[in-house]
Amino acid sequence: MTEYKNSEKDNAQSSIDATIARILAADEANTDGKATRFVADQEHLNEDARQRRLSILGDRARELADSDAHTEHDGEQYDLFERRSLRRVEGLSTELEDVTEVEYRQLRLERVVLAGLWTEGTITEAEYSLRELAALAETAGSTVLDGFIQRRGKPDPGTFFGSGKAVEIKEAVAELGADTVIVDSELAPSQRRGLEDIVKVKVIDRTGLILDIFAQHAKSREGKAQVELAQMEYMLPRLRGWGESLSRQAGGRVGAAGGGIGSRGPGETKIELDRRRINQRMAKLRREIAGMKPARDAKRANRKRNAVPSVAIAGYTNAGKSSLLNRLTDAGVLVENALFATLDPTTRKAVTPDGIGYTLSDTVGFVRQLPTQLVEAFRSTLEEVADADLILHVVDASHPEPESQITAVRKVLAEVDAHEVDEIIVLNKADAAESHVIDRIRRREPHAIVVSAHTGQGIDELKQLISDSIPRPTVPLQLLVPYADGEVVSRLHAEDAEILSTDYQEEGTRIHVLVRPSLAAELSQYQVKD
Repeated sequence: MTEYKNSEKDNAQSSIDATIARILAADEANTDGKATRFVADQEHLNEDARQRRLSILGDRARELADSDAHTEHDGEQYDLFERRSLRRVEGLSTELEDVTEVEYRQLRLERVVLAGLWTEGTITEAEYSLRELAALAETAGSTVLDGFIQRRGKPDPGTFFGSGKAVEIKEAVAELGADTVIVDSELAPSQRRGLEDIVKVKVIDRTGLILDIFAQHAKSREGKAQVELAQMEYMLPRLRGWGESLSRQAGGRVGAAGGGIGSRGPGETKIELDRRRINQRMAKLRREIAGMKPARDAKRANRKRNAVPSVAIAGYTNAGKSSLLNRLTDAGVLVENALFATLDPTTRKAVTPDGIGYTLSDTVGFVRQLPTQLVEAFRSTLEEVADADLILHVVDASHPEPESQITAVRKVLAEVDAHEVDEIIVLNKADAAESHVIDRIRRREPHAIVVSAHTGQGIDELKQLISDSIPRPTVPLQLLVPYADGEVVSRLHAEDAEILSTDYQEEGTRIHVLVRPSLAAELSQYQVKD
């Protein structure tokens, strides 16, 4: 009996030791840079697949390769702290094997495989596009495992890719244990279903990925409504249902079959009901967005009435627009090394070196193949760019293809009727860019300036260029202001007038000043001849 009890005790101790060992092993996997299962999967990859991934994607998306670097102009960054309060952790499972592992219950990174179609341009451009897709996928909260590019004249109408490439993607998904396939283009509903039938995992396209990032980052009430409207416009033709098996019989009247004439038959199917509800929700969202527009229009009209110059910051996503706004105005808006980090427009007051006031507005970033649903949904927000007196077009000078980014941004600006506004090309991230790339762009773009929002290089020159480019007071006046009316002199020292000379005489203060037309009428009683 004693031997039996000792044996039972040894078995219990062995079970406890095994549980502790499993927990410690999970802990080591969490502290490592890669998950244990992912490392094991990588060891089974053949050398060709490994080299393909390294050559196309690199270890991490290039757009996100650098760590976040903030300056004192970025402020406390409380919004960034809130966004990172719940982070996805690579290698952690949401499934609990034991109650003692509750501390490991965190949100696991989705594991994705990328796939793109090369139909035009060069292979280098196709690889840049896939790298950008990798950055979008990481921003959305996933781990990129592999990437594929197929050379094909036009997409397959059934599965987008050729049958051989689709099977190759399926094998990679099974080998790597991926959850999702992300396609670097917009898929037709039938192509998405056809590809899912082959790869046996969820398939999303570039448009759906961008919409997901916007849904994560929208903060304001208007921004959330705009993103929801864009998502529903995208979702409407892609609904899936059970067809006639969930049909609803019409009812509500007395008669044969309970519904009367016109009510007999299959009735309304579940998918038809979903479409009707989505259309009703979209109509409500459009009314809400339209209801928010008057407040913004009133603010814009007030600035126009007071002739306050407006400068809009536009550019490719992650080019450094928010960092530049912080550097110019100490706005303290969120700065994060992620694509589409800030969506809600921010307007701040700024002053030129010689004291002329203007407003500086940050806008949503652009990207290649920006979904048309987003352009339409954010059209009211992008009106700030179209109504501006000057556009600061921020370009990431350290990017391998900055010219393609410039083209993509100008395409969107043309869609919102902002292509005729005066534009300054701001080549940002000069501290990380190559000199020959900067020289190449400056030869093509005569109105370009080189800056670094991080180090402050070129910021003073940019401020002076803005001062020379915005509308300035143009009406010259010679004024004699009695000393008793000192508030008038104080008013002339404000940010909408430019004092050229001041002379203190016996009768009062004689001032030669440039003012805006709206202010000139108010000062007519003090005007004197030269």
